[in-house]
Amino acid sequence: MSVLLGEEKLASWIQKEVELKNSVKKGARGMAARRVQEWLQFHGFGLVIDEDFGGVTKKRVQQFQEDRGLGTSGIVNAATFQELVAPLLQVLTPIRSANHTFPTMVLEYAKAHLAQHPLEVGGQNRGPWVRVYMKGHDGAEFPWCAGFVTFILKQAAETLGMTMPIQGSPSCDSLAAQGKEAGLFMKESALTGENVSREYLSGTSIFLVRRSSTDWTHTGLATAFTRDAFETIEGNTNDEGSREGYEVCSRSRGYKKKDFILL
Repeated sequence: MSVLLGEEKLASWIQKEVELKNSVKKGARGMAARRVQEWLQFHGFGLVIDEDFGGVTKKRVQQFQEDRGLGTSGIVNAATFQELVAPLLQVLTPIRSANHTFPTMVLEYAKAHLAQHPLEVGGQNRGPWVRVYMKGHDGAEFPWCAGFVTFILKQAAETLGMTMPIQGSPSCDSLAAQGKEAGLFMKESALTGENVSREYLSGTSIFLVRRSSTDWTHTGLATAFTRDAFETIEGNTNDEGSREGYEVCSRSRGYKKKDFILL
């Protein structure tokens, strides 16, 4: 199933995040209430995410509705829900493929996600963005950097009607193994001295933070290269470059302890 709106039927885990079956109102409990609370928090209407749609949640819904010109019923109907999830709907919208190669298409989708500032909501590795990137899963045991990369690759491949150069995975180590099997893996040792500026690193690639020769701890998309550093768009990180951050952001990184998968 597709991860893009307007293509074929959306993947089931994405449908759950963007489609509202019934209105959600005061008294609701469980995941429906949680999604409303998560998106209110994402939009800056702070509250405790406890899966219990009580008086505070109703008040925040009313504030959100007033801010968006939707009336102030405090009930999350289709119009209110569509406004809540609008940032996610935006990144699921297909980008025109004219004149794009796979690497440039990957970059365009990565930029589209970055513009919406996806971040964790409600705890470590929690929230709707994480669930979309991780096929419906979230929680402390689901670091999502590789899931973010895989999702972007899938969007680009779907748009261009092609097979992904690697299968993708929520695991950094699996991405590395796939890159090696496909003949696309490039060790840091191949990028010393003048080699950094070679043509094959001029486009978008996947970078992997290496802990050992068989263990990689973080990944993202490398989007531009100079002799001493490269620019990135990466998930589950922050401005300090933590591998257990909380957002999608753009950073500059050096080549030390980095390997690459060419796209």
